[in-house]
Amino acid sequence: MNFELTKEQSMIQKLMREFSEEEVKPGADQRDQTGEFPHDIIRKMAKLSLMGLNFPESYGGGGADTISFAIAVEELSRVCASTGITYSAHISLGCAPIYLFGTEEQRKRYLIPLCTGDSLGAFGLTEPNAGSDAAGTQTTAVENEDNWSIQGSKCFITNASHAKFLSLTASTHSKTNNQRQITAFIVPTGIAGVSIQSNYNKLGLKSSNTTEIYLEQVKIPKDNVLGEIGNGFKQFLVTLDGGRIGIGAMAVGIAQGAYELALQYAKERVQFGKSISKLQVIQHKLADMAMEIELARTYVYKAAWLKDQDKKFTKEASICKLFASEVARRVCNQAIQIHGGWGYIHDYKVERYFRDAKLTEIGEGTSEIQRNIIAREIGC
Repeated sequence: MNFELTKEQSMIQKLMREFSEEEVKPGADQRDQTGEFPHDIIRKMAKLSLMGLNFPESYGGGGADTISFAIAVEELSRVCASTGITYSAHISLGCAPIYLFGTEEQRKRYLIPLCTGDSLGAFGLTEPNAGSDAAGTQTTAVENEDNWSIQGSKCFITNASHAKFLSLTASTHSKTNNQRQITAFIVPTGIAGVSIQSNYNKLGLKSSNTTEIYLEQVKIPKDNVLGEIGNGFKQFLVTLDGGRIGIGAMAVGIAQGAYELALQYAKERVQFGKSISKLQVIQHKLADMAMEIELARTYVYKAAWLKDQDKKFTKEASICKLFASEVARRVCNQAIQIHGGWGYIHDYKVERYFRDAKLTEIGEGTSEIQRNIIAREIGC
């Protein structure tokens, strides 16, 4: 096995590290306080052809692989998790369903503007009464003579305020047996009946856009069905597998950022006449943090590699997301502990990482759901 990054992956890592340090990091704390969306950062990423990083060049993408996408998400999240999740959701939840299940006409019409940064990507799955139980979707779509009429609502949807269209799931009925099924649709956000609100007062990820979407008899053309009628449930399971790699990478980035702050502080903080980094209890904390981050990163890359090889990666996606998210929580907790009382103060940044990390244990399927998936995949 070769664990060395390719030349292209190393170039992307270098680019994203420099971009994150120079463009993303300086305003991260202020955005956390104000909730301001990182418009300028997204525009600059579009100019660097990053918004379609791992999609074919024929659709305006960068032609890179999933490992490169994971590297990009990690580097952004290392300095600003709000920017990291904005980008991750755009790629894995916004672009991916259209690329994977869209017709060639849909790809040209919708994927190209996503890859070029003309629109942000969003995916409407979660509902007030359908979170972990996504099969319990209550949003409905009724087929009429010349259109579909959609009625319902979605919640906790990333990027929708800045999306010109989004993919979403709705309950439909089979014409053959009238049984309930789930179908995916592409819905423009600027048409009659679509209302988007962003009023959540969140624990963390303050400058990411998290929305509620209301659909009141929204009429869309019949050719806006994404994939096959009735296959929406299977399609979003595939979509979420890819999304979990993004969340895993985000968690690694958060953990890495918190670890670096803790290591720097430990070297500078003097107690009992010497740097606290010389105290074995602190050394062991930092050693454990470094170890777990390395393990989490390696498994994120493994899941990404399997995806790139067109191999089954459902179990690995859940493992990397579950492990990395719990590593992020542990690392951020210890980073605060190493900082002592200062870790509780906003100016020292680690409390932001701690707050941001929690979402990685919830988004794209909770830790409990990941354990269910892993148990199923190992034959339990």
